[in-house]
Amino acid sequence: MRIHLVDGTYELFRHFFGAPSHITSDGKEVGAVRAVANSMLSLIEQGATHIGIATDHVITSFRNELYEGYKDGSEIDPVILSQFLPLEEVLDVLGFTVFPMIEYEADDGLGAAAHKAAQHPEVQQVIICTPDKDLGQCLTSDEKIIQYDRRKQARITYQTVIEKFGVSPESIPDYLGLVGDTADGFPGIKGWGAKSSASLLSHYHHIENIPNDFNEWIPQVRSSQKLSETLNDDYELALLFKLIATIDYDAPIFETVDDLRWSGPKQNYDAFLRSIDGERIIQRLESISVD
Repeated sequence: MRIHLVDGTYELFRHFFGAPSHITSDGKEVGAVRAVANSMLSLIEQGATHIGIATDHVITSFRNELYEGYKDGSEIDPVILSQFLPLEEVLDVLGFTVFPMIEYEADDGLGAAAHKAAQHPEVQQVIICTPDKDLGQCLTSDEKIIQYDRRKQARITYQTVIEKFGVSPESIPDYLGLVGDTADGFPGIKGWGAKSSASLLSHYHHIENIPNDFNEWIPQVRSSQKLSETLNDDYELALLFKLIATIDYDAPIFETVDDLRWSGPKQNYDAFLRSIDGERIIQRLESISVD
């Protein structure tokens, strides 16, 4: 079997900016929610049988306690935020297995689910449906776990991560710890760019393995003395950023892979979908046969 894991929050943002707005008679914006619902049904129509969807039930997580500047959702459009809960509700009504993250993040849920599912002997492949670079650290060299960018229809594999970033997936948290991730709100270490970070991590793999003395570095990189001084001064900060960028496999997910099998909508789907003007979703849903 193949397992499809979807970043529900990413899908909500993607469709918020790509799908038409739709306001119900009681004044609720549900355009993105309806679009994600249709998108998930398209997965079923394309042959997916086991689907898990991770969502950010809230924006903040344990990482906000680790670093004050970490993303807190304060810049998110309230119209998007208002669709977080309805998204989880509609996906649940449609019969999908949803992991709403509270203490953790959707990325953690996806990584934990991929890690667990890949260990099941009947699982041929786990497909993480998001282009998020953070999830690159979860990919395996045998392609048991890959990513898939549904918008670009592009596979992201262990090898393509190396080609893009210059480091193996195991080094992605270290890479982000050095260069930073502005989308998540941490800046990385001053002066450490993509090229110098990739050059050293391709050899040492982890920040902890980089020698304190730049004269020992293999390979030598530009401004190595200055970079060494900065890393030595901000070493604990680099390790903190690495920790922040590391997927936490302890996130709460499913009990068994059988929980991910889609077996049709729940009994109350009709009323709920009509509340978001989802008559066409109902028609589409009823045209899908359940094995």
